[in-house]
Amino acid sequence: MGCAVTTIYYLPGHGGRLDRGLGRALASRGHDVKGRETVGQFNALSFQAQIDLVAEDLRHHCWHEDGRVVANSYGAYLFLHAQAQLLPYIGRVLLLAPIVGEFSNEEALMGFVPPRSGKLESLARSGAYPAPLRCEMHVGERDWQSNPQAVVTLAELLGLPVTGVPNAGHGLGSRYVGRLLDDWLEPTLPP
Repeated sequence: MGCAVTTIYYLPGHGGRLDRGLGRALASRGHDVKGRETVGQFNALSFQAQIDLVAEDLRHHCWHEDGRVVANSYGAYLFLHAQAQLLPYIGRVLLLAPIVGEFSNEEALMGFVPPRSGKLESLARSGAYPAPLRCEMHVGERDWQSNPQAVVTLAELLGLPVTGVPNAGHGLGSRYVGRLLDDWLEPTLPP
């Protein structure tokens, strides 16, 4: 798995595939999409094995200043935990509706406590989290899965920019994401 300059390393949400949804949108913009699908054999691995694979992918195949990582929902959670094992990632990172810990919705009587749900905030509060050098987060202001306040808190602790998307839930909307990708994928020119 090589991550050349035109390659995007993509981590979809739980049960996601590289050739659907956001992965398809990345490919339609002329990029080669590599990463890990969160289904099948990968999904059957332990959480530690999953984040070890992501960390290995980043370190051995995508570790360059032009590297680009896009992660959505639970894929962002995997990325953030893999990043905790590495030096600060030197490429660019875009996290969409990132899961950053446990969440619940009393109205729907639903909730989720991912593995190591308090680790990211704990590392960030202690100053021990190696934040990526160029990372931005986007979260819907009405997202009950990716708790907007928890995302803002983590981003502030790490010194990372976060954008709250008005009137958006966990799905940020194809128009918003499309415009964001068009801007974010533009090559950065040297100063």
